[in-house]
Amino acid sequence: MLEKVKIGHFTDFQNATGCTVIVPPEGNIASGCAFGAAPGTRELALLQPEKKVESIHALVLTGGSAFGLNAAQGVMEELARQGKGFPTDYGPVPIVPAAVIFDKNVGNAHAFPGPEHGALALQNAQNNFEVMGNIGAGTGATVGKWAGLKFAMKAGIGISVNQFRSVEMLAVTVVNAVGDVLDKNGKILAGALDSAHTFLAEKNNRARWQSPKVGLNQNTVLSAVLTNARLTKTQAHYLAQRVHLALARMIEPSHTSFDGDVSFVVSLPEVDVPIDLTAAMLGETVERSVINAVTSCESMFGHVGFKDLQRMP
Repeated sequence: MLEKVKIGHFTDFQNATGCTVIVPPEGNIASGCAFGAAPGTRELALLQPEKKVESIHALVLTGGSAFGLNAAQGVMEELARQGKGFPTDYGPVPIVPAAVIFDKNVGNAHAFPGPEHGALALQNAQNNFEVMGNIGAGTGATVGKWAGLKFAMKAGIGISVNQFRSVEMLAVTVVNAVGDVLDKNGKILAGALDSAHTFLAEKNNRARWQSPKVGLNQNTVLSAVLTNARLTKTQAHYLAQRVHLALARMIEPSHTSFDGDVSFVVSLPEVDVPIDLTAAMLGETVERSVINAVTSCESMFGHVGFKDLQRMP
């Protein structure tokens, strides 16, 4: 399954925004769900278990807040030109769900990915899971904004591949959270940082309990998981909910009223696997992708990245 998945990016370093397109194999089963109070999505309702359409043709993760959703239009039009989409008597209709992060507080607030950028990301798509960090939808991402944007660290997009016996899994996560990102032991990896490069919550994690000094719709974590485990659409939706459990383990605080976290699960039904095994594997894969989303980042747009933080005395 993994060799059939393609990922493409459009990156705008000048304006600190971008988008990422994930192209899954045909014949997939897909679902998704949103946690947090401020999601920005397209076609999410269609992915609910009771809806008719089961397969998607591409998935778009993008910056630009709600404006960035229009990047999916370019992906849709390009796929239609290729003859791909849900078949109708009047031509194919590509199913392209999308979700956004708010990156307008970094770089140029008036810039956002458009249809031409989504089409370009699709054209750039390849079977490469090594490129991550400050790229695509993660270009303008930051974390640790609970203390205010000036204390935030750079974050980005993280990818993790997991294989167990015949089961394959891939997680692609864009981390743009209010909260700090933790490692598996609860130690802060990236988050609110003072001028001495000390994490503000390191000595007192209750400091995060104050009202976040951010504006509404300014944060979001987007995560897409692809697997060859055979799933029904209802099972895919259940696992999309389980994605948020993994996010909550790695980000503190998570799913706040200032976050619009969205998850997707896409199954290429090849292998029969117990749902609990799939859920456990999913949790580990998402957790790794969150860690990779911050540890792959260098400093950019005035925010310190993990790589540079490690070099500082």
